[in-house]
Amino acid sequence: MAKVLIIDDDEIMSAMLTEMVSRMGHDASKALTLKEGLGKASEDEFDVVFLDIRLPDGSGLDMLPLIRNAPSQPEVIIITGFGDPDGAELAMKNDVWDYLQKPSSVREMTLTLTRAIQYREEKKSIKPPVVLKREGIIGASPQMETLMNLLAQAAGNEANVLITGATGTGKELFAWAIHNNSRRAGKNFVVVDCTALPETLVESILFGHEKGAFTSADKMREGLVKQANGGTLFLDEVGELPLPIQKAFLRVLQDHSFRPIGGKDIFESDFRLIAATNRDLGRMSEEGSFREDLLFRIRTLTIELPPLRARPGDIEELTKYYIAKFCERYGIAQKGFSPEFLEALKGYEWPGNVRELINTLERALSTSFQEPTLFPKHLPTDLRVHLAKGSMGKEGPGGPGKAEGRKPALSLSNMKDFRDIAISEAERRYLTELKAITGGNIKEACRISGLSRPRLYALLKKYRLTTKG
Repeated sequence: MAKVLIIDDDEIMSAMLTEMVSRMGHDASKALTLKEGLGKASEDEFDVVFLDIRLPDGSGLDMLPLIRNAPSQPEVIIITGFGDPDGAELAMKNDVWDYLQKPSSVREMTLTLTRAIQYREEKKSIKPPVVLKREGIIGASPQMETLMNLLAQAAGNEANVLITGATGTGKELFAWAIHNNSRRAGKNFVVVDCTALPETLVESILFGHEKGAFTSADKMREGLVKQANGGTLFLDEVGELPLPIQKAFLRVLQDHSFRPIGGKDIFESDFRLIAATNRDLGRMSEEGSFREDLLFRIRTLTIELPPLRARPGDIEELTKYYIAKFCERYGIAQKGFSPEFLEALKGYEWPGNVRELINTLERALSTSFQEPTLFPKHLPTDLRVHLAKGSMGKEGPGGPGKAEGRKPALSLSNMKDFRDIAISEAERRYLTELKAITGGNIKEACRISGLSRPRLYALLKKYRLTTKG
């Protein structure tokens, strides 16, 4: 017997669905609002959720990620009386089971529910994969669990994989993990940085060339496609691949054969392709800057990596892992961190994602030197200022100046600490601009700033801003 949650403010529709679910021999629960539905989804385990879009307290589409990542990770069937192509696209991108428009027949809804439950049961019966090699991939959040399932799926077959996500989310790490968990583990993993390919030499780098093929070809060169034979070819930032090369590479991808520049013979290469990008290849295809046929070929399987801010539950584990790693690397005693330090990390949005977090932790360790515990004061000044500003003047549910039920992003002991941080940041910015304007001329800098030479030198030294005498 499956458990089904119905989130719909239409009482007639909810009653009809409840009766349908019960008649099928399953257990049904109802919720008339998003808040009530999210509460039930987080407290109980459901196999399937029927979700309306327009609800009294918000849009069901906005809450899709939260419902999909509830503890039981239920399948979601959208039911709506308002057809919306954009809404349907958003729903499918959030991996809903189906998108039904009211009124749908009972037969159609019954069949959809039956198939969703069948899928759940079959998925539960599948034996979990052996423990994956996931070096450097840290986290146990629901989002990470979903990603690891996709990683296992990708590693278990030979399909082309496209990994998408913003800069710093770990696309190359996932590519490595797919390779290391596949039957090709131990063979070459060849990285092609498409952003660094000189347009005039792309074909030579990829396919190789014969001696004398062009002016500077003083010897034969083996291309990266050939080097990937038997292993994996990883095209990093594939969206930067020039259009003429996209056409040539498409043929190689179709036939797994190529001809080096200036050569007569055709060579074969049994490579597995993994590509990654931080760009919208679908939009680029519509604009004509990326070949549609190549896009179809490279995205047989797609893994979309979320930004770090979308999985805050992983920040603590990432912090522990990298602090331990850096302490070992630098040969220093293992450090701990205060609750306020972790609270500060969780309060930041991390536009640079995991990569920025790693750099921040390394800087904090350098700042703390021999101190055994990391506190917020060890974080970079610009990050602390950002958090401090974010914690000031935010409106809580009670109105301006109130923030009941909400902890500040950064714990400050008093107003003086906040003022000192803000002043330091302002002084640093001013001195940086002053240096740029004057070209490092101390006499001119003193004239503009009104500072004495000793005071200016002292401030430049304080902020480590070197300048000409």
